[in-house]
Amino acid sequence: MSPRKHKKTSEMLLENLKKRSKKGLEFARRTILTEKIECKKIREALEYYTSNWEIFTHLGLFSIACEAVGGNPDKAVEIQAVIAMIAAALDVHDDVIDKSDIKHGRPTVFGKFGQDMALLLGNAFLVSGFTLLNRSTAKFPREKRGEIFQTLKKSLFELGVAHALELNLKERIDVAAEEYMQILNMKATSVEADMRIGAIIGGGTNSEVQVLTRYGRILGILATLREEFIDIFEIEELSQRIQNEYVPIPVLFAMHDKNSEKRIRKLLARKHVTNKDVDELLDIVFEAKSVRELKKMMNYLIEESTHLIPRIKNVKIRTILGKLAVSALEDLQ
Repeated sequence: MSPRKHKKTSEMLLENLKKRSKKGLEFARRTILTEKIECKKIREALEYYTSNWEIFTHLGLFSIACEAVGGNPDKAVEIQAVIAMIAAALDVHDDVIDKSDIKHGRPTVFGKFGQDMALLLGNAFLVSGFTLLNRSTAKFPREKRGEIFQTLKKSLFELGVAHALELNLKERIDVAAEEYMQILNMKATSVEADMRIGAIIGGGTNSEVQVLTRYGRILGILATLREEFIDIFEIEELSQRIQNEYVPIPVLFAMHDKNSEKRIRKLLARKHVTNKDVDELLDIVFEAKSVRELKKMMNYLIEESTHLIPRIKNVKIRTILGKLAVSALEDLQ
């Protein structure tokens, strides 16, 4: 069964993240739309993107980490807006890199306005985000402010390296699964940064900040792996990845088996992927021993997170953190 069609815990958690991100996202929308942009096309692209702006995961995780250490997320709405803008910039630029015309059934900025407008819009989000960050942290103690900027710098550099390495994997189906797992681990830095900054803003102790930093990295890996599985279920996304990117990680793992590899290569060689092809690919992938090992590795990460969670004092947040980690494997067992 497709994870998209049967959501239980994960659906409730997403609603919680959306609720937590609402104020920050609205602040970000108001801030970016008040920018004076003379170019009509960029203004149109901006309004188009923000009309369906749903980058709520990053803001929601920031909120959870902030509350986990005793902070009040409602007093950090501007920082949430910063996170939303930087995430938007990365999202728009990623679509350019991946040549993603459509995402979740809707044209991307790249698909609707072209590469140049997408790059300029991404730059606008990035500049506005860092301008707001500079202003909103101006009165912070120097050490705290420096730690926030350093966290963002480290995260953006690591993401940049990950994407650079990822470019070498495009249009290859002979990529070693371990090779991409290294990149996936690096890309998890974005979730790690969300939770680390949330803990810093919330006034967490050094121990609490370190716990939530590690938890964020684990959650980032688990969430990305879940999306990798989900991309196999969705024919539109799967076709996009076969044509312009790299096949999902579970497919790469399944190709470790020689018999599976032959069947998978035959499917991927077809010009158009059909629903029947997707069903066949799913059967191959979920039957593969290497994919079962991949899910076992995900379970190990979930187990590690369960050892970290008790070190958080807030009982309510401990429950949420536990569910977030476990939900990565919901409907994938």
